[in-house]
Amino acid sequence: MSTSSPGGIGLSGWGNYPKASSELLAPQTPAGARDHLLARSGVVARGAGRAYGDAAIGTQSTISSRGLNRMRSLDAATARLTVEAGVTIADILAVFEPRGFFLKVVPGTKFVTIGGAIAADVHGKNHHRDGGFGTIVDSFRLALPGGEIVTCSRSENAALFAATLGGMGLTGMILDATLRLLPIETAWLRQDTRVAGNLDAAIDQLESSTSSTYSVAWIDCLARGAALGRSLVYLAEHATRRDKDMLGPALETFPRLRTSRLAVPEPFPGWLLNRASMRVFNELYFRRGAAHPGKPRLVHWDPYFFPLDAIADWNRIYGRRGFVQYQCVIPLDRARRVLAEILDRVSRRGDASFLAVLKQLGEGSGPMSFPLRGYTLTMDFPVSDALFGFLDQLDALVVDAGGRLYLAKDARQSRATFESGYPGLAALRDIRQQTGANSRLVSHLSARLGI
Repeated sequence: MSTSSPGGIGLSGWGNYPKASSELLAPQTPAGARDHLLARSGVVARGAGRAYGDAAIGTQSTISSRGLNRMRSLDAATARLTVEAGVTIADILAVFEPRGFFLKVVPGTKFVTIGGAIAADVHGKNHHRDGGFGTIVDSFRLALPGGEIVTCSRSENAALFAATLGGMGLTGMILDATLRLLPIETAWLRQDTRVAGNLDAAIDQLESSTSSTYSVAWIDCLARGAALGRSLVYLAEHATRRDKDMLGPALETFPRLRTSRLAVPEPFPGWLLNRASMRVFNELYFRRGAAHPGKPRLVHWDPYFFPLDAIADWNRIYGRRGFVQYQCVIPLDRARRVLAEILDRVSRRGDASFLAVLKQLGEGSGPMSFPLRGYTLTMDFPVSDALFGFLDQLDALVVDAGGRLYLAKDARQSRATFESGYPGLAALRDIRQQTGANSRLVSHLSARLGI
């Protein structure tokens, strides 16, 4: 069974830029997904639409995985969960967090599908210690363009398994996957907030906190001079029952998650997001976070891991033209110098994101995984006529430093920038050639970058 949009509809990623026309197919079973894949070219899979750019838009057809939303089985003894590809992280946490299970690796939003999380090899605030999403994946079933369904793991079809991690859906369509869950004692995190007066201090804090499971820095992108890159560094661990009893004895161990959210209206006047309003927001945010540093406190996992999920359709705040999320990673030995240069240019330009983050990363899981050992900086920019030339300048800094851009966030990098940053590209191209995916699985991103 399947539904479809005949003739194509306008699709975009979470950044609402770019927009492209594509036939949208919505199979309800793995067999239906396989049949759609077999019958079409210029096709790619799409999960919850949370890739920011054009990675999940087929040049001709797009196959939604949201109908593949069944949870198949849980082995509680080994904490192994098998779900279909359209199940979201939010779905899993809603069912299994009250039972004492979490996901060891989560990105900045819980509204992503498991298929999408694998295809982007998403990473979280613990990548420096625990790696990306691929590290918790035992196996998955992949529908190939020729109709064959294969099981991939580290011991079975291992090259295909590795190429699919971060391969942005260009090796086949993920149908289901088996993941390893993380047992937890409470729904709380023990958070420690530290204040960093500039970028060097923020990196010093992160480097001195490598033993912390989770770490992330919020950066004030408008700060300049001696305060360039001033930050709030948030360190956290899953709270034990003893932690909860000491720091929050009146709190429930697993409180019910609130589902009501604020919502951004459509249309939203983009002019409200200007340099003055962002400066006020950043100042208030910094002062609030700096008010009680160094005192451990309990925070629920939802606002710590997924702060923007509390605002429905927050992507609308950048207006009708949309926005570009820019995420780069810079190798460890060059990170301070290059990130300082990037932040200096951004602060002078004055229209950066109201929520920018800096994280430590370790090595990637596969040839196309984004992470490398270093620091990743993430910022949002509203689309404007002058933006793309500015981002090209930032790209040049990243390339010169041996860094790269995250494909799940990309909407506009050049083929030269991309190829310089991903030396594992040849492995993905070989796999695509062997399976016939190179001529059949084509997204707007892959066409733009020549994958």
